[in-house]
Amino acid sequence: MTSTGQDSTTTRQRRSRHNPHSPPHDSSVTSKRGVKKGALLHSSPSLAEVKKKGRMKKLSQAAEQDLIVGLQGLDLNLEAKTLSGTGLVFDEQLNEFHCLWDDSFPECPERLHAIKEQLIQEGLVDRCVSFQARFAEKEELMLVHSLEYIDLMETTQYMNEGELRILADTYDSVYLHPNSYTCACLASGSVLRLVDAVLGNEIRNGMAIIRPPGHHAQHSLMDGYCMFNHVAVAARYAQKKHAIQRVLIVDWDVHHGQGTQFAFDQDPSVLYFSIHRYEQGRFWPHLKASNWSTIGFGRGQGYTINVPWNQVGMRDADYIAAFLHLLLPVALEFQPQLVLVAAGFDALQGDPKVRQGEMAATPAGLAQLTHLLMGLAGGKLILSLEGGYNFRSLAEGVSASLHTLLGDPCPILESPGAPCRSAQASLSCALEALEPFWEVLVRSAETLEEDFLEEENVEKEEEGPWQPPALPILTWPVLQARTGLVYDQRMMGHYNLWDNYHPEMPQRVFRIMRRLEELGLAGRCLTLPTRPATDAELLTCHSAEYVGRLRATAKMKTRELHREAVRAGGLICFLLLPQVLNGAAVVRPPGHHAERDAACGFCFFNSVAVAARHAQAISGHALRILIVDWDVHHGNGTQHIFEEDPSVLYISLHRYDHGTFFPMGDEGASSQMGRAAGTGFTVNVAWNGPRVGDADYLAAWHRLVLPIAYEFNPELVLVSAGFDAARGDPLGGCQVSPEGYAHLTHLLMGLANGRIILILEGGYNLTSISESMAACTRSLLGDPPPLLTLARPPLSGALASITETIQVHRRYWRSLRVMKVEDKEGPSSSKSITRKVTPPAHRGSAVRMTAPDGNILDADTGKATSASSVEVSTPDQAKSETAVVALNQDQASDAPTREAMLDKTPSEAATEGATLDQTIVGTATVGATPGQTTSEEAVGGAEVIQTPPALRTDSQTPPASSVQGATAQISPSKLTESLGTLDLNSEAPESQSPEEERLLGEAAEGQHRDHSMLIQSFGDHAVAFYAVTPLPWCPHLVAVGPIPESGLDVTQPCQDCGTLRENWVCLSCYQVYCGRYVSAHMLQHHGVSGHPLVLSYVDLSTWCYDCEAYVHHQALLDVKSLAHQNKFGEDMPHSH
Repeated sequence: MTSTGQDSTTTRQRRSRHNPHSPPHDSSVTSKRGVKKGALLHSSPSLAEVKKKGRMKKLSQAAEQDLIVGLQGLDLNLEAKTLSGTGLVFDEQLNEFHCLWDDSFPECPERLHAIKEQLIQEGLVDRCVSFQARFAEKEELMLVHSLEYIDLMETTQYMNEGELRILADTYDSVYLHPNSYTCACLASGSVLRLVDAVLGNEIRNGMAIIRPPGHHAQHSLMDGYCMFNHVAVAARYAQKKHAIQRVLIVDWDVHHGQGTQFAFDQDPSVLYFSIHRYEQGRFWPHLKASNWSTIGFGRGQGYTINVPWNQVGMRDADYIAAFLHLLLPVALEFQPQLVLVAAGFDALQGDPKVRQGEMAATPAGLAQLTHLLMGLAGGKLILSLEGGYNFRSLAEGVSASLHTLLGDPCPILESPGAPCRSAQASLSCALEALEPFWEVLVRSAETLEEDFLEEENVEKEEEGPWQPPALPILTWPVLQARTGLVYDQRMMGHYNLWDNYHPEMPQRVFRIMRRLEELGLAGRCLTLPTRPATDAELLTCHSAEYVGRLRATAKMKTRELHREAVRAGGLICFLLLPQVLNGAAVVRPPGHHAERDAACGFCFFNSVAVAARHAQAISGHALRILIVDWDVHHGNGTQHIFEEDPSVLYISLHRYDHGTFFPMGDEGASSQMGRAAGTGFTVNVAWNGPRVGDADYLAAWHRLVLPIAYEFNPELVLVSAGFDAARGDPLGGCQVSPEGYAHLTHLLMGLANGRIILILEGGYNLTSISESMAACTRSLLGDPPPLLTLARPPLSGALASITETIQVHRRYWRSLRVMKVEDKEGPSSSKSITRKVTPPAHRGSAVRMTAPDGNILDADTGKATSASSVEVSTPDQAKSETAVVALNQDQASDAPTREAMLDKTPSEAATEGATLDQTIVGTATVGATPGQTTSEEAVGGAEVIQTPPALRTDSQTPPASSVQGATAQISPSKLTESLGTLDLNSEAPESQSPEEERLLGEAAEGQHRDHSMLIQSFGDHAVAFYAVTPLPWCPHLVAVGPIPESGLDVTQPCQDCGTLRENWVCLSCYQVYCGRYVSAHMLQHHGVSGHPLVLSYVDLSTWCYDCEAYVHHQALLDVKSLAHQNKFGEDMPHSH
């Protein structure tokens, strides 16, 4: 971006850059002051100077008073309230059960034995506050489970092995032991004990190392090793006993925690986030409700978040991306008062293949996730053990998470990289589904342009067979102290001899230090000795001539100093880190404007740049260093010093105002990206106006700063910590709070093994810089960031600036490609649902249309499990949106019957409905196997699995559950007989337009295929492919745009690579790109634009990416006919 009139004013701008930062719109005063360079020291001040001093004094006093009033409600000075201590529940009683009839069952006592050995070996048990497990009372369990179910489980204490096995076989993937009930009650009670301790301010956070796991357990149903749902009970318990209003539950177990989801899917007081292996429904628990399209029901819409992984081998970068782009922004808007984690460790490398993980997350990656969550809810965080079945990886994963809870730094990731394409696709879908419900997820109105992205080697490797790498050995530093502090009173000796109201005054550092001492923070730090920088160190960033000229100022007289434009050199202090983890340098003058051979903007030597070069020198190699500059002014000097150096990543967030804000010119523009080998390593987020605040900076952190930083994987983080973007600063005009700065610091502390140094730059309101530096120092010391209330969503202008920078850097950083392009088909109500899938307004009966490429039956148990989230339009949806109806399923713990029954009304469906799970299998690619997961698999036969009805009373039915567990398979003949009796149009909402009603009717009628086709998919599953029958309708037909007036040209080459082979035309925007077997540019276009339907110029077939199927419908005939006429010179022979 270039500013208007820059070319004509370059000389003036470059000259003015060396003037101090004047308040906005005061350039006339500055020019007048510079008229008489040789004026005597005691000459009478001009009228302009007097007015300026008066304005500065008045502005500073008023702003400071306003800030003091605004800070009165903060707890920044209550040192006694800073909680410490990590609670740990680890009780040997929890190992007193096992599978009596299968010694190889994965959920076994050896899991806890391995964890205990690891924690003792690393000395973690002694560092924690230990709590005894307690028994959960029936009344507490009844907060989630039915009394009948609890009583049934209680009777298992008195059953023999045969009876236990018979009962266990009525559930999916469970075993029972006479001690199972006791241990499950102790496990739930263990989490409740930690809830009491955390919310009672006994400890800061905690971890319950328990078994059996709990997140699959439902209202009246055992499932997946789980009897009682520990985190669900804990959430309800916190709400009832401690009056907690908002709870966040995070589930990172490799299996979807369907039991937890069903317990809260109509409840806006509990935000449920799950990240799990899904593979289009082929992975256990095989539920459509586990997909991203399920977002909750009724008042709970938007409070269920699913991030489904559709391939194995997902790495740390994929998990971190999901947290940064989705979970953290939503959680900050939700403002939880307690965070509960269903902490399964079966997504770690090495977890057994059979029904378990096959993922590639590392213990260090889970430590990162734990650290990110510690910034929420004032640090009130409890981890509850769920899965994890490789003893070594389980033990190391628990250890890493516990280290992090104790405040130890996160280990550097071995190979962080960026999220893979499959992860990006899942995140994009989830973001689109949830955007209508969360203001913080709204993207800039400026759509991203398509990048010309080249295939990268790492992406090609993803297509090959995945091999799990070896688990790295983690080490944890032993340090003399956590946080170092640098301050030297000699820095007070630099001041302006001619202007007592100059904003860069000695009191800045004095007031900061006084505040740190008042709060007891200085005493908690290790005070480090200071020294001046040597000439050799300064010469790494500055010229010899410039260093010599500044040294000469020490002997100059006052008049000579004035003539030298006050080029006096300040003391440069270094924070060396052999004995501390992190640190804060309370230094002045600032440094980030200082160029190689010129002073600029109060700055003489570039402290951060010199520190970076010094760190690289003592490390003996080109240390990867991240410099984050959050001063409100662009650090032009730092950028220039490193703009050709790929070992230093420079990220600046600053006011730019289209080039008119100091230091002016285009150096701070988002288009600046570095030069030569350093291209891509200069990142500017250029704010184009005032009032930028916490929400805007955090949006930049989540969407841009942290994704790039994790991909860069620095070994040291330096922060140019100017606080002139703080609320009340007379120069910045921005609104960042001390709490906001604390959160920014905490998020950066997950990088570089926690090695981070904050170096003071600007900030000219004495109260705001003191409180802001104190808040940052608290974070460095390991205190949880204070609760942060975002008064508003990010400004549209701020989002535009972030989007502009992302657009520039997406070609250099793959982590920035998780971005949903604005839908061009029309606006969507903030209360409606996104267009790709229409989530439910309530639960009803409908046909589920998904296409997983494999049997939905569990290979281990032989039981089929299916579910669907209801997909019905909300009354206020845009006209272009259509509804897809889905049948509901239910399952009780009682013995199921084998007869099919129709769903009733939506309310009746919750208690007595059966599910028709209509799944389409097959592939259009010759030679492809049914297990493929390519995006162009086609629809063949239809597989129908009937869920038996549940026999239960109303008291046994969870009010918020549409899916209640395992199902049984019915013969194909019985299934096909029941199809003709279904009235699939009965649940269509009255608000549908005539066109939508027609499409909806076709959606139902399109499923009444002949029985031979339905039964076909129950045949030999070794068959490689089926004949393709295109869908007669799909819910994305409304995305077809009007045909361009210029028509179609089937000979048009790919707009990216120019190839003429296998090109497709997008039916939304009519751009032409090549297919997946050439360079896959159309697939990339879909990933960025979200446009679902494309037409092949080779065979004139139409493919829907979102349905993963070919489609043939009346709405496509016009464009197909035109393409046929253009290709063959004659009309299409058939119109159907």
